[in-house]
Amino acid sequence: MKPTFLDALLGMQGDTERQSLQMWEHLLQFPRVVRPMPRSAATSHEVVYENNVFRLLHYEAKSPRRYAEPVLVCFALVNRPYVLDLPNGRSVIERLLERGLDVWLIDWVAPTDADHSRRLADYVCDAMREAVDLTLQRTATPQLNLLGYCMGGTMATLYTALYQEQVRNLILMAPPIDFQSDDGLLNRWAQEEYFDVDSFVDVYGNCPGWFLQSCFQLMKPVQNYIEKYLNLQNRMESDASLENFLAMERWANDSIPIAGETFRDFVKLLYQQNQLVEGKLELHGTPVRLDSIHCPVLLLTADRDHLVSPRSSKALQQHVSSEEFESLSIDAGHIGLAVSTRSHQELWPQASEWIAAHSTEVT
Repeated sequence: MKPTFLDALLGMQGDTERQSLQMWEHLLQFPRVVRPMPRSAATSHEVVYENNVFRLLHYEAKSPRRYAEPVLVCFALVNRPYVLDLPNGRSVIERLLERGLDVWLIDWVAPTDADHSRRLADYVCDAMREAVDLTLQRTATPQLNLLGYCMGGTMATLYTALYQEQVRNLILMAPPIDFQSDDGLLNRWAQEEYFDVDSFVDVYGNCPGWFLQSCFQLMKPVQNYIEKYLNLQNRMESDASLENFLAMERWANDSIPIAGETFRDFVKLLYQQNQLVEGKLELHGTPVRLDSIHCPVLLLTADRDHLVSPRSSKALQQHVSSEEFESLSIDAGHIGLAVSTRSHQELWPQASEWIAAHSTEVT
């Protein structure tokens, strides 16, 4: 029988590492012997609205809301948003609720083959507009705090530029903004000389979730395919640590497809042509002007982010009209911005306080 990749790793390791890898193989082959990997275990929520594009979630607070403007979270289209609501003290949602903020979230529905023609403008100008309107109606407020993560941060920026009157504060987590200033590997791969997005979309229809996940993994192949499993031995003695590891594995491999025309728009108009910062982007025929954004902005970046260069995100300040623009950074990676212990000890208390200080207190 041909040796497996695991056999090769076992041959390279000592007894302790070998036992850890064998246990990991056991977990993979017999998943029922371990507790289910948590999907969104931290915070109770209600689905207040749903259609074939998104679900609108409202999170249950343990105390009455202290601020009039709710926080509406816009996540990226490629992954599930429950990475913002993991257990064991790693829930961004919980940090916001603890500060007395009213939290809502747009949970994007995976597009089917029939949805391949859905464009970026359909998400931003139609679906997000509907989600914002519903949130404002249910909270009886004219404005909200809009929080976006990664691709969701770019979408939140586009939305604010188009509908500034509805956004009290814009909070962004590692959003790609200036694609020309991003010299990361993902940005290089997406350039026209290396990636024919037209042929890709024409063949696949939608962009498969496995494709993007493979790209993300290959950006750090040794770390993602070898090191994290070798380090698994250090997690075996702690139930919480092992649960955290399994939760992240579940989330990282729970990618969903992106509607084909939306993927084409994002790659061609932003990655390849950088139309957003150059002032050339139009959605449904309406120009998207970053200088239309004049509300306070809070930008959160990770110093070791290999997916979105902090320089790409920080370029936003040069283009908006906001008099108040605050930037907070942390020594972490792209996902660590949401799930690391350091982020929950240092970053999110500051971020939650900033949002509260810039919202209207309920009397």
